[in-house]
Amino acid sequence: MFKKILIANRGEIALRVIRTCKEMGIKTVAIYSSADAESLHVRFADEAVKIGPPSSLESYLSIPKIMAAVEITNADAIHPGYGFLSENADFAEVTEEYGVKFIGPTAKMIRSMGDKITAKETMIAAGVPVIPGSDGLLKDVKSGIALANEIGYPVILKATAGGGGKGMRIVWSDEEFEPAWDSAKQEAKASFTNDGIYMEKFIEEPRHVEFQVIGDQFGNVVHLSERDCTIQRRHQKLLEECPSTAITKKMRKEMGEAAINAGKSINYEGVGTVEFLVDKHKKFYFMEMNTRIQVEHPVTEEVIDHDLIREQIKVAAGEALTGKNYLPKVHAMEARINAEDPYNDFRPSPGKIISFHSPKGHGVRVDTHVYAGYTVPPYYDSLIAKLICKAQTREECIMKMKRALDEFIVEGIKTTIPFHRALMDDERFISGKYDTSFIDDFILEDPNATE
Repeated sequence: MFKKILIANRGEIALRVIRTCKEMGIKTVAIYSSADAESLHVRFADEAVKIGPPSSLESYLSIPKIMAAVEITNADAIHPGYGFLSENADFAEVTEEYGVKFIGPTAKMIRSMGDKITAKETMIAAGVPVIPGSDGLLKDVKSGIALANEIGYPVILKATAGGGGKGMRIVWSDEEFEPAWDSAKQEAKASFTNDGIYMEKFIEEPRHVEFQVIGDQFGNVVHLSERDCTIQRRHQKLLEECPSTAITKKMRKEMGEAAINAGKSINYEGVGTVEFLVDKHKKFYFMEMNTRIQVEHPVTEEVIDHDLIREQIKVAAGEALTGKNYLPKVHAMEARINAEDPYNDFRPSPGKIISFHSPKGHGVRVDTHVYAGYTVPPYYDSLIAKLICKAQTREECIMKMKRALDEFIVEGIKTTIPFHRALMDDERFISGKYDTSFIDDFILEDPNATE
């Protein structure tokens, strides 16, 4: 087992990893920018190394500075968390060259899933259902229109190096194709320095359902059931839950097997998720694989009663899996509490937290790195806390989430708490009958607004 792990991240995920490490008797090293000096992950780590100014490029994304911190602290492993360098193959490669264990997949595995075209080809070879579309990158507008007519509109153009909805355009007709093509390529080049575009059939009324998987160093891969991530805004998840209301027991079995096949096809090591779209006809299609721990991993932890960070560290240290798949025992939901103003198009709301009270009680969990007096910096992701509730049924879980949100007090900044509270009263959400366009029609009325 590792003696000392450096957490190459910040905020709540860094603190989350530190807590498990302490329970496993492993020393921890926090890294931080000058903007994060007062964050709890810095306070609770055994050691902390300042690695630069607020800019991510000069701190959390600086591989040389992170490796220098590894060297001066003699850490023998790196946990990348999520975001930042967690899916950066070059970073995984450098840690290996240094003789330090990257707690996650190898650089080769990351590359095989990081490029969406390569990932799709890998899934086809593994027998995993994929969305009909182009065989690789589109050459030009003419060939794109021809293929769109072959598979049928609507289609969606996607950047091969994309993420977060960048370089993505939905096209409904031949006339719309060329403008959408030009726009997607320009955005992809600006965002990723790679303007490669591929095309897929656009799935109507889609649900976003992902399967948590974990693989060891001996070729074993198991799944830990699904999470429904359909409640999204601009391709960013707002709430996740398990079990999903979009799938049946038969689908869970089939999707779980497909997720395992996806992992085994690249000899996957570590935790990750295989992401699917489920259409209105209950057909599912592979979308992508995320080769890291995810923001919403606590949902799975609650429904199967396992510490995923502990499991992640154990397989990285060479321990074998039991070979058992896990199904949900209870219902759980995670609401992302962001420093954003839900009444003002979710505008970021950094600043000093004057008062902070997190809810408690049976089946209620809050993962956070903030506190009263903490200043939320404007430089990073706006996530400040995750509220996770579990109960025996979905109905009970919704009621528990309502109660917990009513108790959650954050003063001094705007947060997404009012959005989640209104969501729990929405009839479409309560019925479980919605798709990824849900937020487009969702109306949140500001009680303090004046006519």
